[in-house]
Formats: sequence, structure tokens, C-alpha cells
Amino acid sequence: MSKLVIVESPAKAKTIGKYLGTDYVVKASMGHLRDLPKKKMGVDIEHDFKPQYIPIEGKDKIINELREAADDCDFVYLATDPDREGEAISWHLKELLMLGDSRSQRVTFNEITKNAVKYGIEHPRDIDIDLVNAQQARRILDRVVGYQLSPFLWRKVKRGLSAGRVQSVATRLVVDRENEIRAFVPEEYWSIEATLHTAAQGVFTARFYGDRDGKAELKNEGQAMAVVQAVTGKPFTVGTVKRGKKKKSAPAPFITSTLQQEASRKLNMTPRRTMSVAQELYEGIELPEVGLTGLITYMRTDSLRLADEATAAAADFIRAKYGGQYYPGKARVFKTKGGAQDAHEAIRPSNVSLEPDAIRGSLSPDQYKLYKLIWSRFVACQMADAILDTVSADILSAGYVFRTSGYTVAFPGFTAVYVESTDDEKKDNKGEGKALPPFDEGDALTAEKVEPAQHFTQPPARYTEASLIRAMEERGIGRPSTYAPTISTILDRDYVAKENKALRPTPLGEGVTGLLVDKFKSVADYEFTANMEHELDEVEAGKLDYIQLLHNFYGGFESALQQAEVDLEGQRIKIEDEVTDVICDKCGRNMVIKSGRFGKFLACPGYPECTNTKPITEDTGAACPVCGAKVVKKKSARGYVYYSCDKYPECQFITWDKPLKTQCPTCDSSLFRHTDRDSKEVRDVCLREGCGYSELVKEGVSPEEAEKNRLRREARAAKAAERAAQKEKEEAEQKEAKKAAKKATAKKTPAKKTAGKMAADGKKAAAKPAAKKAAAKPAAKKAAAKPAAKKAAATNKATAAKKTTTRKKAAENGGGADAG
Repeated sequence: MSKLVIVESPAKAKTIGKYLGTDYVVKASMGHLRDLPKKKMGVDIEHDFKPQYIPIEGKDKIINELREAADDCDFVYLATDPDREGEAISWHLKELLMLGDSRSQRVTFNEITKNAVKYGIEHPRDIDIDLVNAQQARRILDRVVGYQLSPFLWRKVKRGLSAGRVQSVATRLVVDRENEIRAFVPEEYWSIEATLHTAAQGVFTARFYGDRDGKAELKNEGQAMAVVQAVTGKPFTVGTVKRGKKKKSAPAPFITSTLQQEASRKLNMTPRRTMSVAQELYEGIELPEVGLTGLITYMRTDSLRLADEATAAAADFIRAKYGGQYYPGKARVFKTKGGAQDAHEAIRPSNVSLEPDAIRGSLSPDQYKLYKLIWSRFVACQMADAILDTVSADILSAGYVFRTSGYTVAFPGFTAVYVESTDDEKKDNKGEGKALPPFDEGDALTAEKVEPAQHFTQPPARYTEASLIRAMEERGIGRPSTYAPTISTILDRDYVAKENKALRPTPLGEGVTGLLVDKFKSVADYEFTANMEHELDEVEAGKLDYIQLLHNFYGGFESALQQAEVDLEGQRIKIEDEVTDVICDKCGRNMVIKSGRFGKFLACPGYPECTNTKPITEDTGAACPVCGAKVVKKKSARGYVYYSCDKYPECQFITWDKPLKTQCPTCDSSLFRHTDRDSKEVRDVCLREGCGYSELVKEGVSPEEAEKNRLRREARAAKAAERAAQKEKEEAEQKEAKKAAKKATAKKTPAKKTAGKMAADGKKAAAKPAAKKAAAKPAAKKAAAKPAAKKAAATNKATAAKKTTTRKKAAENGGGADAG
């Protein structure tokens, strides 16, 4: 008989099936098959938080297929993802399919390659119940909080709200940052920049630093102008010059949080999208002459550890491609931070020799970008330091000091492959590639201009998705698998809004956060949440019983909930609507933002007197090529951005192309930027009928690659249509089955009612003569009852006397039993 291997996704099943051969049957569970019920808590708090797990609705077909496959095989390998959640899925599968220890074991794959898969199968193990319990504890905690706190929010704030441990703290981070911005008081300061020329006509700039006593700050215009007037027309001389060499080391390989941050900064990918594409790369891609192969290691990790084989392969690759001078001589080892789970390697390519450009034709655009990012970071982390020739100089004039600095790249090292970005764009660009002209101490300089500039200190920047993930990681809030879903949740639930890349809290997010911070430390407190994550790690390590963890949490949570109910009895917290600058056409009020079934919209605050509503749009500054009205930015029901005429549907103009503020040189209509889906060619085009103006902005890929992209896109669309059709068919079948069952039940019910009615009528008819007979002889019954009552009383008296005599005899004989 064959062996069954159960994984989570079809793509992973396909890849692993190719490696294992015909002796193995590989099937996908499609994620979780068993969970807590949807419509009730499903946790028995009074009996040690016992969970009620049931098969997930709609998964019956998969469960039956897996049961049949397990019955047909003599052994089952549970090969779900190598993390807490994957361990829990394997445990649920074992319970659901009723697999004994003798017929099943757990296997894990850090990467989906032939060697890794075979190694995993050759080294099975038992299910790690500590990992399972850590996941159970998280699931039960979230369920208890959700099912007990959410109804409280419905009563006190607004129906439909939800709360959770990690999402509430993430929202609080955004709210606290917004409060910092509001409380910030800007302070004025000035800078002075001098543009200077050397005798050899080299040009550079130097910024005011201070005087001979040291650094000085210019706090107002008067102080700045005093310096400008003092140095204007005076000679500038090169003072102290410092030259040196600076080494810049490569960044560490990616872990989950840094991958999400860098993908957000460099690729503009959301954390959710990043993890989705990374999952595809991990599970396997069809490559020419290679077939299905996993391209990266497991992407949910907080460890910087790298396998010896991987660093050895990187060393060979670097020497061969870039030269021996680019390899530092030994493998670089990066220290994993304290508190990390360290269950898996860092994120790296499975095979470093698979260069991104060599397999680009087999990858979607997002897969290519993300794989290139991961591949480049891994190769760079094993390369030699970059060496910079640095120079800094003090420039002297009228007793004041101006300072300049710059560098040139003496040896690129790892920067030949990869340069890390930061959240601060100004910092990224500051001094980038800046080289100073040659000069020596004592050289005379000529000032072309000396310019003062006014500045104001800036408040802290709003979080981006990347910087919010970093803040959560630094505070120990959440774990690698929770960052992306947490941010998606607070955006989807309208606690936080995204403007360009910046995250700001909504009035709803601020109102709910204020309530949670005030009343529920166990939900909204940074330190408490971080400690809870630490305790979950302790459960995973087998050092803490998960039932005890739940009891520790619930005691304080329940008390807080009861106290909050008392404190807010009869009160309801009002969430102020967000006021816009859009004026109501009907009554002149400033319209506010409301949320409905189909998303946000503008509404008049004068409701119900004024019922005016409008869709939320954003003026693009472009004119409609059909009627000349404004072109506005909109979002579809699925969240996709598109553009249409402000007068739609009167004017039917609508497009996916981005409007530009520049005008067509031929007809003066607004231009639109069009990107071809297959060739990736970018053009600025005029959409006015009959014009036809088009200008190339960026060249696309070759015609052959464009054709491959087209075929791949059409294949994906066909698969999506096939899945949708299958889903529609299954839903129709389920609907018909429910309808048939309902019909059958309806037929049985009238028959039962008829039979019941007939029986009732019969009883009623039989009861009439009996009632008449009983009514005819009431006096006879009463007369007969008197002697019977006397007889009964006499009998009872005799029985009591007999019992008393028996008890006395028993006592005299020493018997302890009561014979009565």
C-alpha cells in the first residue's frame, strides 16, 4: 500500500508529489479543517476553557476525501507548515481523521526542494503538543476576548465592532502617534548654506556649524542674518581637513518583519501581499528543465540563523560571479535577537544559483520582484564590506565655522548587489554619492552665495505599514505570523485609514482605543500584551501550562469587564463623524464620512431633514477628455482604484489609466499614463477621441516575454474562472440539497398534524359521554367517599402502631437499622 502525505495547499502538494514519486499520495487540506464554531464562543470557561472543535462548514468534501485516502494508505505523514499554526493543523487532522500514533507522524520542510523533502520524510517525529497548546492558547484567548468584549463595544459604542489583543494594541500605537503629532509645538530654527568655489573651479556647499567655541544654533532670523552679514564679502578658507576610510557592513538576511518592511519601502507591497507572494515562492514554481521547485525557505521566522550548506553555496557563487575580493574569507554569522523563537532559518533562496533574471520568465511580476529582493539580500549578507573614502572639512570665515563632508566609494563590496532602504527618504538620499572636489588646509575659497533658510521642527512622522511592523517587533507585540493579518484587520475594520503610505486613526479607532485603554489593561496595554506573547513562548517551550495561562488572563479580564459595565451603566460613547470640506449641494453643510454595507460614503449631517449622499472621490486635477469636467479617483467594491468623470453616469468616461496634470501638446486635453499589462511598456496617452497622441515613457520587455506574460495572465484568469464556476456549482448543489430537505420536511409535517388532529378529535368525542356520566352521579360519589375515608383512617392508625412496636424490639435487640 502507498503512503499519504497531507500538506496545506495544492501548489505545495504538487511540488512535493513530484519529489516523492508514485509510492506516495500527496493531498492538500486547504488550511484548517476543524475550528471553534462560528456562531457561538465554543469555549467552556467553567471547565478549564475546554474548546469545542467542529468541522468547518463547507469542508465536508475535503474531509471525506482525506478520510478515504487515509483508509487506502498504510501510513500518513502530516506535513503542514513548520510553525505553531501548522502544528495545530496537523493535530486537528490527526484527531479528525482518527489516526493513531502507529499510523501517522509529523514531518516538516524548511524549504520545498528535493533534498529537503526527502530529508523530512526520512526524519518524522511525533506531533509537538507544546506547539499545539501554544496555538490553542492564542486561539482561545482571541475567542474569549472577541466574544465577550465585542458585545460590550456594541452596547457602549456601535454595533458590528470587534476587539482583539494584538489588533487593539496596534491601533493604539497609531492613535498614540497621532496624539503626539497633535501635541507637537513646532520650533523655529535657521540654517545657512554657502556655495563655494576652489581655485581649480571645483564647486561644493558647506553648512553653518558654529564658531570657534563649538556648535551654535540659529533660532531666529536676526541671528541668521547677523552671520550672513558678517561673512558676506569676507574670504573663506579651508580649515581642518579629515580624511579616512569607513567600512559599511552588509545587512542581515531577511526575517519576516524585515522582509515586510523592505517590500513595503522598495516594492510598495502591503504586508499581506508580501506574505501571499512569499508563500507562492515557498510552495513551488514551475521552472523550465527543472520543473516544480520551491524558491525560498519558510517565510515566517524571526531567526537570523543560516544553514552551513547555504553559506557555503553563497561563498562559491560570490567568488565565481564577483571575484574573490568580494568574499570576506569566511561565512558571516548574524546574532538572533533575544526572545526570538529561532525555529527556522532566516528567509533565503533555496538555491542561490537560481538568479532572478535567469528565471524571470517563469515568475509573475510580483514574484520576480520579491524573489529578487530576497535573493539579493541573502547574497549581499555574505559579501565583503563596502569601503568608503571619507572627507570632512571645516571652512572658516569671519570667525564662523561652516562644515562640509562627503565620500567616494573605494570598494563597493556588498553594495554591488544590494543597498538597504530606510523609512526616512531624506536620510536615504543624504550625501548619496556626494564627492568633494580636491582641496587642502589653508586653501582660499570664493563664496558664490550665502543663503539663509527658515525651518521649523517637524512632528514625528505617522506610521507606515513598514514602520508599524518595526514598532510592534521592538515592543514584542505579535509574532512573525501575526504582523500582516493584524495590519489588514485594523484597516478592514476602519480603526485605521491609509493615506498614501501613512496610517492615521479614524474617529472610530480613537474612540474604541480610548475606551479600551481606560477600562481594559489586558487588551490595550503594551507591556501586558508583550508579556502575554512571552508566556505563549513559554507554553511552546513546555515551561508553562496553557490552561494556567488562560486562568491567569481571564481573572483580570472578567473583573475589568464587570467593572466597565458598572462604570458605563446607561452611557453610550458617541463617535464623532469625520467632517470633510465637501459642501452639501442641498443645504450647504459640510458633509461627513459615513460607513455602509458597500464601504464609505459622504452624507449630510442634517439627516433626516437632509438625505443627500455622495460617493467619496478625490480630484486628480485632470479634465475629462469627453466633456471637460473633473476626473476623479474612485475605488471599486473590491478596493481597486479607477478614474471616472465627476459627472458619471451622465458622462460615461471611465478608465484604469492614471490621469496626469500635464496637457496633450496636440489638443490640450489632459494626458493619462497607460501601462501595458503584458509588455509593461509605459506611455503617456491622450484619450480624447480622434487625437491619438502617445509618448513612450518607459520601454517594456521583449515581444517574446510579453507574449509569455499574456499567456500566463490568461491561464491565471481561466483558472480563476474555473474555480469561480466550481464554487458556484457547489453552492447551487448545496442550495438544491437544502431545498429538497426542506420540501421533504414540509411534506412530513402536514401528515403528522392531520394524524394528531384526528386523534385529538377522537379523544374529545370519547370524553363527552364520560363527562355527562360523571356529572350525573356527584352525590353518589360524595356519599360513598365518607365510609371509605373512615376506613382509611383506621388502617393508617393500626399501621403506625405496628411500626412503633417493631422499632422498640429492634432497639432492645441492639439492631442499628431503622426497620421502618
